[in-house]
Amino acid sequence: MAAATSHHTIVSIQSHRWNGKNSRMDKRTANVRLVSVASCCSGTRKLGLVCVSGSKSSVIDPVQLHSNGKGDHTPKKSSESTLILIRHGESMWNEKNLFTGCVDVPLTRTGVEEAIEAGKRICNIPIDVIFTSAMIRSQMTAMLAMMQHRRKKVPIITHKESEQPHSWSQIYCEDTREQSVPVITAWQLNERMYGELQGLNKQETAERFGKEQVHEWRRSYDIPPPNGESLAMCADRAVTYFKDQVIPQLIAGKHVMVAAHANSLRSIIMHLDKLTSQEVISLE
Repeated sequence: MAAATSHHTIVSIQSHRWNGKNSRMDKRTANVRLVSVASCCSGTRKLGLVCVSGSKSSVIDPVQLHSNGKGDHTPKKSSESTLILIRHGESMWNEKNLFTGCVDVPLTRTGVEEAIEAGKRICNIPIDVIFTSAMIRSQMTAMLAMMQHRRKKVPIITHKESEQPHSWSQIYCEDTREQSVPVITAWQLNERMYGELQGLNKQETAERFGKEQVHEWRRSYDIPPPNGESLAMCADRAVTYFKDQVIPQLIAGKHVMVAAHANSLRSIIMHLDKLTSQEVISLE
């Protein structure tokens, strides 16, 4: 049942500062400092971090930007960037209370509504590039959220899997390109792979194997389900991709949205906040 699955990420906005020499969040100063893969990038960059979902339990007003007098919003100064982390809405297997993992399941009607609501909360925040997992539920969430954006830029999935799809999807009008937002899909941001649990009913699985065993598979940091991934394994691929591909965009002053899943986003937040393995397993 849908009630058994939580999609209630608390919405928060924090002010952070990027620094190419460190890789942690200092709880005392509320600064995020991350390793930059581009060693030539020096200095610091302010970052606004936004975690958002479609939950009606934690609504905040969209971030207000300064107007340029033409009815739209001007980007922040080049020394500032924004990172938006957005979890996908309810999927059809969430609704059925099934282990989903890396099975590619679309959103329910409720999930669509959640994605739209999440989009309304970030409608005033500039977005220059979007990263999603390879899963349709995260891509639907990103697209639906962007449809609510006040700048009305069109999210366009980039196809670089081979030379032909890349060349065939080129945009040859500069004005059109400027009114577009590239969407980069990456399997590394996929949900944790649940192995032999995928497709099983969560309640029935708990009755079969025992609640403690299932809880250990789902919530421990380094114990995987049968033939599946542990959170540590998921974090290894997700954080590596985040550091290699997302951080350079932020260092360059881009406003970035990442639409992904509970465990891949949990891994990224673990990296940003420098949480321990014990702290991250309780993170919703």
